[in-house]
Amino acid sequence: MTKYVQLKNGLVVPDTHAFAESNGRPEMREVATTRDGRDITRGYVSPFELLQPQDSVLRARGSGNYEIYREVLRDDQVKAVFEQRRLAITSREWEVIPGGDKRIDKKAAESLEEQLKAIKWDGVTDKMLYGVFYGYAVSELLYARDGAEVVIDQVRVRDRRRFGFDGDGNLRLLTMSSPNPGELLEPRKFWSFTTGADHDDEPYGLGLAHWLYWPVFFKRGGVKFWLIFLEKFGQPTAKGAYPSNATADEKNRLLAALEAISTDTGVILPEGMAIELIEAARSGTADYTALYDRMNAAIAKVTLGQTLTTEAVGGQYKADVQMDVRQDLVKADADLVCESFNRGPARWLTDWNYPGAAYPRVWRRIEDEPDLKPQAERDEIIARMGFKPSLKYVNETYGGEWKESAPPSSGLPAAPGAAAPAFSEASIKPDYPVVQADRLDDAAQAGLDAMIATVRRLVNEVKSLEELRDKLLEAYPDIAADKFADVMREALLA
Repeated sequence: MTKYVQLKNGLVVPDTHAFAESNGRPEMREVATTRDGRDITRGYVSPFELLQPQDSVLRARGSGNYEIYREVLRDDQVKAVFEQRRLAITSREWEVIPGGDKRIDKKAAESLEEQLKAIKWDGVTDKMLYGVFYGYAVSELLYARDGAEVVIDQVRVRDRRRFGFDGDGNLRLLTMSSPNPGELLEPRKFWSFTTGADHDDEPYGLGLAHWLYWPVFFKRGGVKFWLIFLEKFGQPTAKGAYPSNATADEKNRLLAALEAISTDTGVILPEGMAIELIEAARSGTADYTALYDRMNAAIAKVTLGQTLTTEAVGGQYKADVQMDVRQDLVKADADLVCESFNRGPARWLTDWNYPGAAYPRVWRRIEDEPDLKPQAERDEIIARMGFKPSLKYVNETYGGEWKESAPPSSGLPAAPGAAAPAFSEASIKPDYPVVQADRLDDAAQAGLDAMIATVRRLVNEVKSLEELRDKLLEAYPDIAADKFADVMREALLA
């Protein structure tokens, strides 16, 4: 029996809330649960009883049967736009990211990636995405052994109409022998997700079909009246007149003659009967086309968040904005499937095969690859200013795995008896700085002597300072300074 307490303000509440008046300790139990009979939207639902979907359209038009939403999916516009939404996801590349940097973390990710390739992950994703349309999706995992590992052999996406949720929120399989509440399923055997509902008390979710039902309904009704309109105003209505004393057989023969007019070019009539053609008269224009187009636009907006990819409207700016909207929906769908898989099968397999490993994650790269050329040009300008990017920055910005390259060799000959340049601390001898300094000094002097020899030759050839100035300017491009530059570069490196 539930106990109640009276607060200081006179309010009587269950004692589960008494902490507010006592020591202020947090309440750890779930209070607003749907499993204790206090849910005013459903009342008490036994754990051994199926919950019914609260989708208003599904309950009013289909008595809770998802077959009416299958009919919605038969509409040409619905098929086209929903296929766009699915293909926008499955056409993108996917990868499995290790949950950590340890060897076991990477092994768990590699194993999961190989399994997803084997089961054709794109095809599985495409079928599971129908859960976005209906509100939830269910698939069964068929396991196999690969050596010591448990692996996914197949993922079979099942018809959601075969499943339901009981009063405890557990997924159950509806069978001929147990249609209600169905058979309780084994844990870690079925992978499912729900989406679209505006609260967590609806395990069936709320799919796109809920909002697409009425546009499709009105569209089909409009098409029906449109065809009647075309028949009525495209061909005159035949009128037959029979005498007042005509028998039933004569009336039937006249009616048969009228029906023959729609298919035959000529008819015969008994004497005394007449047929006239009545032209339909109307004014104004028929709006069935406008209704048809408006419903198609509504279907596109509900499914894609925009109409640009199905309707030729809007300028370039509007096109960019609408494509951004669709991109957001596509990314949300991709994350929905991947995250539900990561919380379920990805964890189960890791626990079985790599206990203690960080859980790997599968995800899809929905965003387009950025144009790295402007970034590279900017980095090059900054490098010329004397700044060097870190290895972490290079890897994160340009992707892949980069390593710093060894500094280029100067090409200078080694000094007699000196070891080749080395940069590891273990290989540097105590006299290494002295030997290198002497070698660089000799190389620098050799380069400097070559330049001075050129200048001395010009001095001996000219007869005035003005002529020497002109000769130096002419000879400047030919003065070999490359060896001296090599020496300076290696000296700065040292």
